[in-house]
Amino acid sequence: MLHKTKGIVLHTLPYNDKYTIITMYTYDFGRTSYILPNTHGRKPKVSRALMQPLSIIEMEVEHLNSRDLQRIKEAKSVYHLQYNPIKSAITLFLSEVLYRVIQEKEANHPLFDYLFHSIKWLDIASDGIANFHLTFLFQLSTHLGIQPNGESYKNGYIFDLSNSVFTNTVPEHGNYLNKEDSIVFYRLLRMNYENMVLYTFTRQERTGIIRHIIEYYRRHLSDFPEVKSLSIMQSLFD
Repeated sequence: MLHKTKGIVLHTLPYNDKYTIITMYTYDFGRTSYILPNTHGRKPKVSRALMQPLSIIEMEVEHLNSRDLQRIKEAKSVYHLQYNPIKSAITLFLSEVLYRVIQEKEANHPLFDYLFHSIKWLDIASDGIANFHLTFLFQLSTHLGIQPNGESYKNGYIFDLSNSVFTNTVPEHGNYLNKEDSIVFYRLLRMNYENMVLYTFTRQERTGIIRHIIEYYRRHLSDFPEVKSLSIMQSLFD
């Protein structure tokens, strides 16, 4: 049975000489993997050029719940990011994170809409780009159900990474941020796409921030592996 849906490209993987596997986050089926033929010498029905990280595609697909790899019958671009070296590096990093953290194979329309909105915002943004991925990850945590408790913050408190709260006592488990890093973490909780241009961080703060966010994700999401593109993000705004 054929279905029409939208998908956001998260990952591409060569399967063999004949096929490539495309993993997407779809509006109707959640995380879904599609097998795409590698065509040579003739025009493909579904262009590989559409399958860039975080590209948004409208598709007609053959979807069977009993099958691990689905098939795309037709596809066309809905939205794709214009080329920009900094934004391309951000896109690569965020698509890898999303590929790691989104595992559910069922629809979540608020999450899809958030990703759609964020991709469009990244494309049109001209200021505050250095803060985009930080804002994105903090707002994404809300959709994943692991958002930090910003209401617990008070001046001088430290952030407990394991329990997601600010506290005035050092936790016995030892997984916490010092006072300086906790202040920076709290500032991030107040940041959004509209005001991110107003926030400035030193090189040291920015390097620490992204490391702390990834550590926070790792503590609250099972099987969260190393993010290979993290090193690119750490050097991007030096």
